[in-house]
Amino acid sequence: MTAKMKAAVFAGPNRVEIREKPIPDVGPNDALMRITTTTICGTDIHIVKGEYPVKNGLTIGHEPVGVIEKLGTAVRGYNEGQRVIAGAICPSFNSYAAQDGAPSQDGTYLVGMGMCGCHGYRATAGWRFGNMIDGAQAEYLLVPDAEANLAPVPDALSDEQVLMCPDIMSTGFKGAENANIRIGDTVAVFAQGPIGLCATAGARLLGATTIIGVDGNAQRLAMAQAWGADVVLNFHECDVVEEILRLTGGKGVDSAIEALGQQSTFESALRVLKPGGTLSSLGVYSSDLTIPVSAFAAGLGDHKINTALCPGGKERMRRLMNVLQSGRLDLTKMVTHRFNLDDIAQAYDLFANQRDNVLKVAIRPF
Repeated sequence: MTAKMKAAVFAGPNRVEIREKPIPDVGPNDALMRITTTTICGTDIHIVKGEYPVKNGLTIGHEPVGVIEKLGTAVRGYNEGQRVIAGAICPSFNSYAAQDGAPSQDGTYLVGMGMCGCHGYRATAGWRFGNMIDGAQAEYLLVPDAEANLAPVPDALSDEQVLMCPDIMSTGFKGAENANIRIGDTVAVFAQGPIGLCATAGARLLGATTIIGVDGNAQRLAMAQAWGADVVLNFHECDVVEEILRLTGGKGVDSAIEALGQQSTFESALRVLKPGGTLSSLGVYSSDLTIPVSAFAAGLGDHKINTALCPGGKERMRRLMNVLQSGRLDLTKMVTHRFNLDDIAQAYDLFANQRDNVLKVAIRPF
């Protein structure tokens, strides 16, 4: 009889169900991870709402922390029973994209129609968990190309300390890295949700000396200050664009990071950017963006717009865990709620509707 496990699956728009699935078989290059902690991402909300297309019955989730249950015969350098994480993006590192310096786009291809009905939508095959293959909101997860993607967790770090590494921390830091931040720069970070908070922390680590955090939630703005924001602006209380321009003497910021995925924040980030500045876009957009001519200086402002998909692979995860082990950043405060896997529908409802000052939820299968 095939052994079974519990998994949270996409069961159609606005429906998440716990179903029994077979525990995956392990191929030569794979590893089976027993999940000890996982979480819900904003991208999972897009999936559940039907804004990002995945197949019905797919196990959702891409932020795994766990223990190696079984190793493929070709996987070297790991032991069964070892605590590990795997990045949300799990590239093989064999593709043209990976060897061209964009491993997150490993296997990316063009399809005819996107979720917005637009032509040329890019299907991000580098993002496999909960997108192309079954994901982490389950009792077990099959990790492909395990030798490239499993990262051992130091004994000194707890599950909740490393829970943000697979996606939120990696994505937020990539937003700061893509912003071309230099020592002494002024940076504005639009939206202080989990990814924006990590972008704020990353900007500080990269040497920005004036960081402006923007949000409409006082609790998140307070956390932004604790993690590196020098100035926080509540968009309910001021015209954020005008205030940032005032604070910079009309020059604008060196870099702006957009971490929400909406037209309004993208446009505001562009409007506060200095000539020659960089807009680093982290949002997952569910509708077309427009670029106002005035904000874009009619295309003559030497502006740069960089987008990102969260970097994965064991070396990226190692570096992120080094930051945590150094004590320079503690992400456990981001976990505000905890649920068992059986109650994941409640967790989705809480997280999707942003009730009770939720930031991130920890999901434990056992």
